[in-house]
Amino acid sequence: MNTLPVVSLLTPSSSSSSFKFFHFPSSPLFSHSPTFSSFTKPLILPSRLLSLKSLNSLSPSQSQLSEDYDEDEDEEEDEDDDDDGDDEAADEYDDITDEARNTDDDEFPVDSSPPESSRQQRVELRWQRVEKLRSLVRDFGVEMIDIDELVSIYDFRIDKFQRLAIEAFLRGSSVVVSAPTSSGKTLIAEAAAVATVARGRRLFYTTPLKALSNQKFREFRETFGDDNVGLLTGDSAINKDAQIVIMTTEILRNMLYQSVGMVSSGTGLFHVDAIVLDEVHYLSDISRGTVWEEIVIYCPKEVQLICLSATVANPDELAGWIGEIHGKTELVTSTRRPVPLTWYFSTKHSLLPLLDEKGIHVNRKLSLNYLQMSASEARYRDDDDGRRGRRSRKRGGDTSYNSLVNISDYPLSKNEINKIRRSQVPQISDTLWHLQGKDMLPAIWFIFNRRGCDAAVQYVENFQLLDDCEKGEVELALRKFRILYPDAVRESAEKGLLRGIAAHHAGCLPLWKSFIEELFQRGLVKVVFATETLAAGINMPARTAVISSLTKKAGNERIQLGPNELFQMAGRAGRRGIDDKGYTVLVQTAFEGAEECCKLVFAGVKPLVSQFTASYGMVLNLVAGSKVTRKSNGSEDGKVLQAGRSLEEAKKLVEKSFGNYVSSNVMVAAKEELAEIDKKIEILTSEISDEAIDKKSRKLLSANQYKEITALQGELREEKRKRTELRRRMELERFSALKPLLKGMEDGNLPFLCLEYKDSEGMQQSVPAVYLGHIDSFNGSKLQKMMSLDESFAVNGIEAEVAADEPIVKPSYYVALGSDNSWYLFTEKWIRTVYRTGFPNTALAVGDALPREIMKALLEKADMQWDKLSESELGSMWRMEGSLETWSWSLNVPVLSSLSEEDEVLQMSQEYDNAAEQYREQRSKVSRLKKRISRSAGFREYKKILENAKLTVEKMKRLKARSRRLINRLEQIEPSGWKDFMRISNVIHESRALDINTHLIFPLGETAAAIRGENELWLAMVLRNKVLVDLKPPQLAGVCASLVSEGIKVRPWRDNNYIYEPSDTVVDVVNFLEEQRSSLIKLQEKHEVEISCCLDVQFSGMVEAWASGLSWKEMMMECAMDEGDLARLLRRTIDLLAQIPKLPDIDPTLQRSAAAAADIMDRPPISELAG
Repeated sequence: MNTLPVVSLLTPSSSSSSFKFFHFPSSPLFSHSPTFSSFTKPLILPSRLLSLKSLNSLSPSQSQLSEDYDEDEDEEEDEDDDDDGDDEAADEYDDITDEARNTDDDEFPVDSSPPESSRQQRVELRWQRVEKLRSLVRDFGVEMIDIDELVSIYDFRIDKFQRLAIEAFLRGSSVVVSAPTSSGKTLIAEAAAVATVARGRRLFYTTPLKALSNQKFREFRETFGDDNVGLLTGDSAINKDAQIVIMTTEILRNMLYQSVGMVSSGTGLFHVDAIVLDEVHYLSDISRGTVWEEIVIYCPKEVQLICLSATVANPDELAGWIGEIHGKTELVTSTRRPVPLTWYFSTKHSLLPLLDEKGIHVNRKLSLNYLQMSASEARYRDDDDGRRGRRSRKRGGDTSYNSLVNISDYPLSKNEINKIRRSQVPQISDTLWHLQGKDMLPAIWFIFNRRGCDAAVQYVENFQLLDDCEKGEVELALRKFRILYPDAVRESAEKGLLRGIAAHHAGCLPLWKSFIEELFQRGLVKVVFATETLAAGINMPARTAVISSLTKKAGNERIQLGPNELFQMAGRAGRRGIDDKGYTVLVQTAFEGAEECCKLVFAGVKPLVSQFTASYGMVLNLVAGSKVTRKSNGSEDGKVLQAGRSLEEAKKLVEKSFGNYVSSNVMVAAKEELAEIDKKIEILTSEISDEAIDKKSRKLLSANQYKEITALQGELREEKRKRTELRRRMELERFSALKPLLKGMEDGNLPFLCLEYKDSEGMQQSVPAVYLGHIDSFNGSKLQKMMSLDESFAVNGIEAEVAADEPIVKPSYYVALGSDNSWYLFTEKWIRTVYRTGFPNTALAVGDALPREIMKALLEKADMQWDKLSESELGSMWRMEGSLETWSWSLNVPVLSSLSEEDEVLQMSQEYDNAAEQYREQRSKVSRLKKRISRSAGFREYKKILENAKLTVEKMKRLKARSRRLINRLEQIEPSGWKDFMRISNVIHESRALDINTHLIFPLGETAAAIRGENELWLAMVLRNKVLVDLKPPQLAGVCASLVSEGIKVRPWRDNNYIYEPSDTVVDVVNFLEEQRSSLIKLQEKHEVEISCCLDVQFSGMVEAWASGLSWKEMMMECAMDEGDLARLLRRTIDLLAQIPKLPDIDPTLQRSAAAAADIMDRPPISELAG
């Protein structure tokens, strides 16, 4: 039975647990899919509306698959001048050069790696060589460490850029290395670790991801031994005093907070000689980039930094900044890939090279011109005899091939181009068939949402990519994994896994993802469908990388991939020592073709941009630093902390940000250029003013010519004004006919209509759609509220001067769903016609909701991210992308060619016909007057003046475009760190965490300074609240979960509709904390601070249930959460609980409860290091 998407509470009678459930109704995708007939003729739909095949034929190629389930991966699962890049070569990413250390011209040859069977032998041999070097240093001193000794550890010849970087490190310099993904940057860090360990000192290796930290931990233990390698993440601390410690960047940043301005020997950096910052290009990450900047700023100068970055546009700026604030720094760049990369493009029927033979243009067979000619040829062949005859007569009777070429000279409309592209969109099986046939496996196939990855596995699981021997190995590995971690097995993925196909995304358990990674590295998984986080440094090289789309969903909108993201994913292709070349395959989608792909490939990588932002933890730790000491002051609080650093000292640190460095070099020059552009535009504007044109006309024309031209131009302006008024009169009559017609269709069936507009390129577009209703019929909806608050949706009334006594007709907004699965919001201006046929507004089954109500409910669920298609004073036309749930409805909207003119019900009045006739006559009058002007005596000279004015306007457009680019660049580099710092300081002062006059830290500030989290002040306020003291460990876990659940989503799918409801005690505590949260939010708004204060009880019941001892199978039974999401929430909660016993000034009872809760929750299958 169809149900509307409302939430109800149910208590399962069959469950032995005392926990209640939230119930989420089944996705409307499976219950609201209509199979309608129109009023007068049937619309055919497949009997199984959304079979697995039809689901996947949509997307991932077409970017429509499960967009409701798109995921921005966070840090636990991860997660300017652009006009000069069009001419850059794409096969080597970007042509970055450095005068001293560019290594493109002379690379050492790379020996092939030994077979996989000898891997363990190679690891043992390397370990022996490391031990040998350590012995030499013990016997003869550190002088034994040189480049040749370090290189001898490896049984292959290293690349030149690796050698140069190692030599720079041995000279005592910090090093910035910028090289393509998978080029071997980790070897540099490994060699530095060998040298550091041999000296008896320590090295820290940081990564942006916990998964990557765990992987590096395993790899380094193989080379250096278990005793010499440690791990520090938010969840785990293993052998933290080892000589090599792998950690996440946030952990190192928090350690450095305590050592700012002090020598390393007195801090957590005891005996640390070097720090490796892997994936340092994360510095540009909006949410986390500040961490990398803070590490560089706070790091003691005697510690060498090794910064490893993918190819970026400004590595010289990064190296210059580090050199200025930290010490001597050398830059090593390489644009050469060890395994050459070839770009391919997949269509429904072929897999072709994306570029031509020279590698500088799109392959001719993939160009729009080629598609246009092919389409024209097909149209020509399919025309009936009469039409062919008319076309032949029109073109002189030529029916040869040349006539087809001439046809292609007529540009296709945007609708025709999109139609051709849709016909070329391949299904996943089409592309996989080509990859298998061309021996391009194994492949990583990037799809930007979880459901797309899972559905893709099911769609191609009939492919058998493994031989019998490989299948046996997978079965054995799966049995072992099941014995070790029975709860971590992803049952739905087993069938695909036994055929060499798997999915890898944040919805999977970390243990399962590690298992997939291991099988892929062993060659037992041939295709892995993954979200883009797999490109972020995790060691899973493949022969081919497939990128399903050039756009992805970010928050509530779709954005295009940036060049850096594209090349990061493409860099996974090509296995060093195994493949002669790697392949990156881009895929045809409904709206992206080869030319768009080519443009992005040639765009060139973007520069690193500073994302330095202040936080409560930063302010408190910088102001207090490590000089904080306790003293008794006799106050009621019992203790006050004395600050060891002034705001002025903190300001000097904050002003060392990368953004400030770049701005000091770039901003002055950019502002000077902007000033020059403004002056030029001002001068040019004056040259095309009416006064200037009139002055030039007087100078060039004789008196009689000038008088004639001036009179005719004045007459033309008046006639144009009359034409405009007559057009408005015609619109008024048209609106008067449309309004009652549409009003009469509000309650009955849902008619089809045709919308018409001109796109940004001036092309006429026609869209068939099904009419849903007047905006007033959406009373109280999100749409109506949004429109009432946004002035962009304002409309003007139609008032014609030619009939001033007529009433003003005000346009109204209406809603329709288009055949392209887009919502449309429009006024009467954009309606071309209305048809009799449409959807019957009758329920599909007894008790079901009516189609109009179902569609309104689907619209209410949308994100309300409307894009303006065309603008008018009579109301603009807006479009919003539909969802997978609306897709099946849009399929029933017929194409315009199947709708007959006889079905049109829009009948215009005699007044409209009269107004239209008057408008046509006035247009003719204006046209005749223009011809008369063109035949006047002085028109030739006058035309030159107008043409020069047009050229001036074009020049102004180019200058304004350059100005916009410069302004965008300035906005990117404009330093704002100190302003944010002071705003946060004001919040801290008013919240009594830091005294505003004396800068003394109070207990609240002391607790907040020690916490790791998104909003340290808010977490400290909650954890110091006495209401938490009496909570039992599971209840405390539930409350803590409400503080860290931001970004976690409910994902009801088919029969998975439940989550556990929190206990009344937890709900009461969260409600009690809401008042405190509201006060902090108001305080933040007062000082313009935008830091989230999370408090969401929605998932607390799940965490409370896990902390109460429920098994993983009980938790996941019909659960409306993905396993990976639940695991991530539990790990976040454990992380917060584990901090509580270590925080200062927290009630001991609360600390004991937190320790107990963390202990019981940290069990398989979510244990971070299990396996």
